[in-house]
Amino acid sequence: MAVSKETEAKTTLDSDVTKPSVTAPGDGPADTTDPTERATSVTPQPGDEAFAVGTVNAVKPLPKAKAPAKGKERTETYEAVKPDGSTVKIERNIETGESKIVE
Repeated sequence: MAVSKETEAKTTLDSDVTKPSVTAPGDGPADTTDPTERATSVTPQPGDEAFAVGTVNAVKPLPKAKAPAKGKERTETYEAVKPDGSTVKIERNIETGESKIVE
């Protein structure tokens, strides 16, 4: 049986605007595999290596975004009638849609 080695290519943003950006095959210059990484376009200043390759990095990473504030859960409470005719109180989370019977 043959053994397969898989390596996950990782692409992150570069700060050096004098060289080509370093990317994994198939990724573009502003691509990143980090979902929290953000980019901004900048004016490149191509150096000798960039001229030789024919491409230059024109994006820089931005500071990480702040995590959204964790607020109070948004819920609604209402009464509903069960199939047997009894009344129950239902609490529904507006964000997730999760519902539960509350006593």
